[in-house]
Amino acid sequence: MSVDRVGEEASTKRRISRRPQLSEDVAGSIRQQIVTGALRPGTFVRIDETAAELGVSATPVREALVSLRGEGLVEQVPRRGYRVGELSEQDVDDIFWLQGTIAGTLAGRAAHNITPEHLERLTAFNEGLREAVSRNDTESVECYEFEFHRFVNKVAGGTTLAWFLLGAVRYTPRVYASDKRWGDDAVCSHEQLLEAFARRDAVAAEDVMRRQFRKWDVS
Repeated sequence: MSVDRVGEEASTKRRISRRPQLSEDVAGSIRQQIVTGALRPGTFVRIDETAAELGVSATPVREALVSLRGEGLVEQVPRRGYRVGELSEQDVDDIFWLQGTIAGTLAGRAAHNITPEHLERLTAFNEGLREAVSRNDTESVECYEFEFHRFVNKVAGGTTLAWFLLGAVRYTPRVYASDKRWGDDAVCSHEQLLEAFARRDAVAAEDVMRRQFRKWDVS
């Protein structure tokens, strides 16, 4: 299977399987602004202004803020609206730790189930990622990275853990996708993971995956 074909499939799956409801889409946009620091702690999120910026009505913005309040990312101030809460560096570190712990466990399980066909598919995803990084194509970097890890999770067969991992991903700052240094490191880490998979070395696969998440630097 060609890299172009894999990229086409990845983009299609991304559009279909990851398409959220409108309020969830709005929540995701606001959430990313919070975890990347674009919306600083103490800043008020104005419903009408946010709706205009995102090209939606006020209703999905209001629903999104209620959801984000439940997540602890914003707080409601009587008669003033919703204010961004504190998200410390420790909070971000904890998010990456959680992702690395779950993803590492799934990678270890995948090593026991891996087949040559699986390795071929993962290699194609990684080559697509390499090309996307070289082009500084942020959207494709995100897509190939997502599809690579989604496929590893599928091979592992850990549906419940994968579900928790996806939940953690929602809080991950995506600014890494535009960082070429991170992209090069991710490609190298994937190569090491593929080597561990080829040896069916579960311990090494888990370690490689955990280390990839520890390398993420979003400061």
